[in-house]
Amino acid sequence: MHLPELISDLAIMLLTAGVVTVIFKKIKQPLVLGYIVAGFLIGPYMPFFFTVADSASISTWSEIGVIVLMFGLGLEFNLHKLAQVGGTAIITALTEVGGMLLIGFGVGQLLGWGIMDSVFLGGMLSMSSTTIIIKAFDELGVRNQGFAQLVFGTLVIEDIAGIFMMIILSTLSVSQSISGGALAMKLALLVLYLALWLILGIYLLPTLMNKATPLMNDETLLVSSLGICFGMVLLANALGFSSALGAFMAGSLLAGTVHAERVEHLTSGVKDLFGSVFFLSVGMMLDPAMIVKYIVPILIITLVTLVGKLIFSSLGVLLSGQTLKNAVHCGCSLAQIGEFAFIIASLGLSLGVIADYIYPIIVSVSIITTLTTPSFIKGSDKLYEWLEKVLPSRLTEKLARYTDEEQSSKEKNGDWSAYLGRYVKVTAFYGVVMLGIALIGSLVLLPLLGKLGFEPWLEKLICLAVVYIGMAIFIRPMLDMKSPQFTTLWVKNRNFRLPLMALTAIRVLIIVIIAFIPANTVTGVGGLWLLPLILAAVLLIYRSGWFASAYLSVEARFLANFNERQLQRLGSDDAVEWLDQRLHVLSFQYEQHGGTLKELGWGKRFGVNVIKIVRGKRHISIPSGDTALHSGDTVYILGESAELRNLCLDLGIAEPAELPTLREFIAAEDSEPEALYSYAISVDKGSELAGKTVRDSGIRDNYDCMVLGLQRSRLPIVQPDVNMQIQNGDLVWVLGAKAMAGKLLASVVEEN
Repeated sequence: MHLPELISDLAIMLLTAGVVTVIFKKIKQPLVLGYIVAGFLIGPYMPFFFTVADSASISTWSEIGVIVLMFGLGLEFNLHKLAQVGGTAIITALTEVGGMLLIGFGVGQLLGWGIMDSVFLGGMLSMSSTTIIIKAFDELGVRNQGFAQLVFGTLVIEDIAGIFMMIILSTLSVSQSISGGALAMKLALLVLYLALWLILGIYLLPTLMNKATPLMNDETLLVSSLGICFGMVLLANALGFSSALGAFMAGSLLAGTVHAERVEHLTSGVKDLFGSVFFLSVGMMLDPAMIVKYIVPILIITLVTLVGKLIFSSLGVLLSGQTLKNAVHCGCSLAQIGEFAFIIASLGLSLGVIADYIYPIIVSVSIITTLTTPSFIKGSDKLYEWLEKVLPSRLTEKLARYTDEEQSSKEKNGDWSAYLGRYVKVTAFYGVVMLGIALIGSLVLLPLLGKLGFEPWLEKLICLAVVYIGMAIFIRPMLDMKSPQFTTLWVKNRNFRLPLMALTAIRVLIIVIIAFIPANTVTGVGGLWLLPLILAAVLLIYRSGWFASAYLSVEARFLANFNERQLQRLGSDDAVEWLDQRLHVLSFQYEQHGGTLKELGWGKRFGVNVIKIVRGKRHISIPSGDTALHSGDTVYILGESAELRNLCLDLGIAEPAELPTLREFIAAEDSEPEALYSYAISVDKGSELAGKTVRDSGIRDNYDCMVLGLQRSRLPIVQPDVNMQIQNGDLVWVLGAKAMAGKLLASVVEEN
């Protein structure tokens, strides 16, 4: 019976890898190096040992290894981790990656290499090794130190930069003569597709997986997860992206779900197997003759890597406002290249755009810098002490002063920084969503309707209706005129109002332009007379309650999916803690004359609610909008701390040093006959509340109670919009006078 060569090759590979990695474990060296050495031993350049016969099949397995490695990298990454890395990690990573790209390209050109060889060399040198750094930190016992956390944050940003770099390198390789404008357009489309991909994935994937959870055991979850991984690889390939990007995106989407740890555990064996095959294939391509021939470039590139990464990483940390000591520690830790360099080199070889000799050169550099990493980390304190002695005292004083001034500058411009940061994020997020809806309508929906046999005029009408309804849902949140950051600036200084109005006008203009695209592409109508009509429609939709309700349902589901892992950690009692800790009560003496609550508009302008008015001995609990305030009334207002702060600014009253939480307020007046009472109503199937908006629920009109918040799929929604629709399974928090709250509770119990 003939045994396929692939089976005999796997036997040789895995047995050799097993023996060599055990030896490397014994001598306390990274297993990655063990796999490379094992691959070299069974490769074509080592004839005195067993040699793999079917190298083509091994190449395919190695490609699968890259996919599985990138999937595993994605599983360890999620958007929450990106949000936590902070500005220091972002500045450090961008400085290091940008600097090493330029240095690597320059070194390649000085060595006489081609343009693409030099570009890929820069890409390979810009990536540090997560595996090697973690191992070195563990061995030296520094993993929990402050600088180590900065290094881990930098590695997260580097991973993302590496993914984008692979996409850009692939684009450059396919069309090396592409113009700058065309490349910019391709990159813009890339960012758009990635954002849509991510948003749709967050909105759909966790929901689908949760519905299928009762039917999933370990086996089906493993198969489904790998199916999602390779399915995303196919989708990425269809869109013109690399398979590595598809695998990374699949892993990062699963990383945000409650199944992440289980998937990571189940796929760890698969990742180890195929990852080992990839690193074995790296070793198999090591040609000793090539290493001897190119020993000078190897030594030059090694020196450039060690010095360049040390300098640029340290510079990035310093630019972010960290101390010189932290900068030196981070620079020494990041001074190596690793597995990502192999993946970029493999990409260049598969595309046929880099020379064969680059692979053994970059592997050799990686091995040398891996071996020097522990020594660099251990010697970072001595390097810092030496720098303190040799650097001029003026320079060290300037560095210390730079950090202090930077911090005070941030504090001065905190309000504008907070608003502008939110402005950019909100505009980009909803702009991408609306543009994505427009593109999907014209590129996917319209051709689909044509294939279904609709009349041309009817397919265009249906397409435009679907596209504009979808876009309309996101107009109100994109304008974002009720955010606390906007309100803070609006009430803080009248001079801020004109720039705020200008920034809002820019958003309106962006919406109008995006809304113009479907009309132009689907119908061919391109007259400027359309713009005023679109503008009027935008303003009308902004005031529409129906679109607000539709958006709020979409937002609640998206946020529940996006925060699924964090929300899962909440225990059964955390809902009470959430309500009590999140909402605060402000009380003050009203000194002005007259005005109803509706006329004052505190709720609309600041997102707060008047929960009680005390007038002499009379207590008015949960007053309606028609209730007038009198001079001398004591007013109790409920809201989040930022919203209450904005109200104090507007009224010109001093904000109390400490605002009591809702729990503290209720506990303080519990013995009073007019005390307020708060509790949660569970909305079960068949409840009269299900399917109704907060406004139409009757909680306010029939029982004089206020809806404080909803808890949906463990997601807390504080002081929901009146257009928010209550759904089955929601937990509805209400506040009211004891008598009326008890009446509402009795009615709900009777109904159930």
